[in-house]
Amino acid sequence: MSAPTVRPEAGLVDLLDRVLDRGLVIHADIMITLAGIPLVGLNLRAQLAGIETMMADPGMREWDARIRARSAIRAEAAKALAAANAAKALEAEAEAEAEALAPESAVDFEPGEAIVA
Repeated sequence: MSAPTVRPEAGLVDLLDRVLDRGLVIHADIMITLAGIPLVGLNLRAQLAGIETMMADPGMREWDARIRARSAIRAEAAKALAAANAAKALEAEAEAEAEALAPESAVDFEPGEAIVA
């Protein structure tokens, strides 16, 4: 591996090309304290790379598979929820139609009571 060369005309495009080709990993642990008492802890891990570079990493392939599986599960759950909501709406509509068709003169009575017309 050769030593990196310094080019004074290298700009943002060259930097971005290098980052996407090689990849960049940022790992930071941040702790916010007040009077020596820890209030918030933050663990940040970020990886930036081109898709070919990322998919060459076995860890990234596993991460991609997990993310895709979670997305599929969420999509199925959303479909199931939509179907349940549609069924409830149909049930409510059927109950409303049944109430509209019921005769208005119908009177509820207890068993054993006499019906007076």
